[in-house]
Amino acid sequence: MEQKPRIAIEMVEEFVSKAHSDLDRVQALLQAEPTLIHACWDWGGGDWETGLGAAAHMGRRDIAEFLLSQGARLDIFAAAMLGRLSVVQAIIAAYPAMKQAVGPHGIPLIVHAKAGGEAAHEVLAFLEA
Repeated sequence: MEQKPRIAIEMVEEFVSKAHSDLDRVQALLQAEPTLIHACWDWGGGDWETGLGAAAHMGRRDIAEFLLSQGARLDIFAAAMLGRLSVVQAIIAAYPAMKQAVGPHGIPLIVHAKAGGEAAHEVLAFLEA
């Protein structure tokens, strides 16, 4: 397999950090380095986080929707925050243990749904049931 050049580690760290709160900077970084869309930051101890993961637990729908529009890989945590009930239900039906899954920083799935606010109220009700 061909060795591809690595993304500068400082750029990955900034991208994931900014994905918690700064849409403009996320857009600028992604324009400069499109491969950041799938980059993960290693916070240590197995705590890996993508830009989408950061946006999801912070309830930043705007950043999450932008990243998804650019090809980010949707996961159950972002789906929960975005209120995508059918996606969350399908994953849990296939893998029931996912209901107790934790995302970046050990944040539980239900907290991601809470971060989604009113748009995720159906997902929250499903997870609380």
